[in-house]
Amino acid sequence: MKRKTSIFISMVLCFCLLWGSGTPVKAAPAALTSLTFDMDYYYNTYPDLQAALGYDYNSLYQHYLTSGLAEGRSGSAEFNCLVYRNNYPDLQAAFGNDYRAYCAHYEAYGKAEGRNAAGDGMALSGAADTAVSAEAAANTLIGSYATAYNPNISRAVNIALASSRINGLVIQPGESFSFNQAILPRTAANGYVKANVIVNKKYVLGIGGGICQVSSTLYAAMLTAGLPATERHPHSLDVGYIPVGMDATISGNALDLRFTNIFDVPIQIQAAADQGTLTISLYKL
Repeated sequence: MKRKTSIFISMVLCFCLLWGSGTPVKAAPAALTSLTFDMDYYYNTYPDLQAALGYDYNSLYQHYLTSGLAEGRSGSAEFNCLVYRNNYPDLQAAFGNDYRAYCAHYEAYGKAEGRNAAGDGMALSGAADTAVSAEAAANTLIGSYATAYNPNISRAVNIALASSRINGLVIQPGESFSFNQAILPRTAANGYVKANVIVNKKYVLGIGGGICQVSSTLYAAMLTAGLPATERHPHSLDVGYIPVGMDATISGNALDLRFTNIFDVPIQIQAAADQGTLTISLYKL
């Protein structure tokens, strides 16, 4: 009897040792609540997702996590990640481009603190203060938009190059801006590489593929700044990096994105392509 008991105890000890020797499993991030992701809202707000993903929670949820947050899409009627990020410098310093962290913060603290996260990818500085003086308006952010891209494919080269060529440009009051002129002709000599472009409603390889994401992100920033385009053309196909109606295609010298500075002070374009996030902002100087 003692021998059987000893064998049993030994088996239990071996089992416990084997169980305890396994690699610890890291807990998966908690699922977002309806405060930051409401499937019905997400589905009904973006027709391009209805066509591409259908009424499927898992597909829509994964799109929101992997693309929608960075594209400036609202996950619910009260929450837009880019609005939340851009409205609060303390959160930017804490979370950087960790978009899911903004969601978790809003759910745990932000809503209770009365922080604002509603909007459509805009980041307007001082919009709530209608009594801002002319002096205080200097160097004021008036509009911003961000989109996501894959930094590991060839079009990322063109995105980074085109964004660098508009970064820092200053447009004086009454002066016109041409995206085509600013980014130079799309040639290998100017640093552009081959990537997918839309031609006759089909994707084909062409020099400069990806620049339209830069022009579209700039156009979206213009919309948030209340800066109308004097020339803008939509794509012949829906593009996945920005909501329908906010895109701006460029083609040779035939199709351009143009605007005139309607403000009585200069405005500056700031553009940065960093690790898969393209951000374009407009400032009054």
